[in-house]
Amino acid sequence: MIFNTQEFAKKYALIYTALLAVLLIVPLLVYVLLLLQIDEAKVKLSLKTQVRTVINSMQRYDNNDKIYHFPRYKKYQSALYDDKYRVLFSTLDFKPSSFTQGFHKQGSQYYYIYTLPPAYYFSADYLLISTEHTANNIYFLATITMIAIVITLFLFSFLLLRNFSAPFEKLNTQLDNFIKDSMHEINTPLSIINLNVDLFENKHGNNKYLQRMKSASKTLATIYDDMNYLVKQGRVKHTVQNIFMGEFIQNRVDYFKEIANLKDITFKTDITIPLEYTFSKTKLQRIVDNTLSNAIKYSLSGSRVEVLLYREKGKIIFTVKDYGVGIKDIDKIFSRYYRENETKGGFGIGLNIVKQIIDEENILLNVLSKVDEGTTFQYTFS
Repeated sequence: MIFNTQEFAKKYALIYTALLAVLLIVPLLVYVLLLLQIDEAKVKLSLKTQVRTVINSMQRYDNNDKIYHFPRYKKYQSALYDDKYRVLFSTLDFKPSSFTQGFHKQGSQYYYIYTLPPAYYFSADYLLISTEHTANNIYFLATITMIAIVITLFLFSFLLLRNFSAPFEKLNTQLDNFIKDSMHEINTPLSIINLNVDLFENKHGNNKYLQRMKSASKTLATIYDDMNYLVKQGRVKHTVQNIFMGEFIQNRVDYFKEIANLKDITFKTDITIPLEYTFSKTKLQRIVDNTLSNAIKYSLSGSRVEVLLYREKGKIIFTVKDYGVGIKDIDKIFSRYYRENETKGGFGIGLNIVKQIIDEENILLNVLSKVDEGTTFQYTFS
């Protein structure tokens, strides 16, 4: 029943950001690939231009000059090789892996091999021009753009969803306050009914009408406790203490006997009393009460409900078995507001609360059921 605008906006802003980011980043990646291709084409063009510059320099060499000063460049490296790929001259700081004419890439080195006419350029057969180049600036720009897109989308989605959900939070708060006030108002007359029923029974004795009143008030009290648990969920920290499981469960069985008597249902118990377990009494009561209440509700008149509590392999096993209508779809019974039989009443929140508790506390639940034969709920407390 708690609606948090910040959490709602954050959760769905992340989802919308992820979806929209995919739609926007895909075109960005295509654009980056095009930039990389253009960048590589520029490198190839610069290497070819440098090859022509070096060749022009060698062509201008006059054989009467004793020494030829091979052109050197800060950005480019050069090398001459004979037909056996032996080095005639080199300023390279790496060894080429291929001498096929054309463009090559080796790590961060881009180089171009040009085949020279034989016995013309200082007996060299191959001219190699190389430059070191990385596309880090493109990758950096792409990364910054992606981060900017994601942050912008998230902030925009978050602000939009927060403003959009604000009225719902206000409405939820009002509804929550209404439920809490209603629960408070219900608690007082319910307590008065239970008190006066007990006083009336002590003075005039028990009868079937009084028994029906007590059964109805206890059923209402169970529903009240479920609603009260939901209202306080997330706001109240349930204290943990040592509980004598046998004594606790036996007390809850005794509590529900009057409800069971209206349908002529009997309890058959096999409870090991000394078992002790550290747990929240509030949570344990919600598990036990909802399980017993459902067992009575869906049992056939004149049948029985079996309640077992024992220790097995260091674990405490709590089992409730009824001989009633059974469950058609076990997977659905833990959904909130789901009721398999609409004629049985209730709000469909009891087993949903049970499911929340056992998931929080790592309690194993095994449900076995056959239609028209009955249902068994087995809880394992480790």
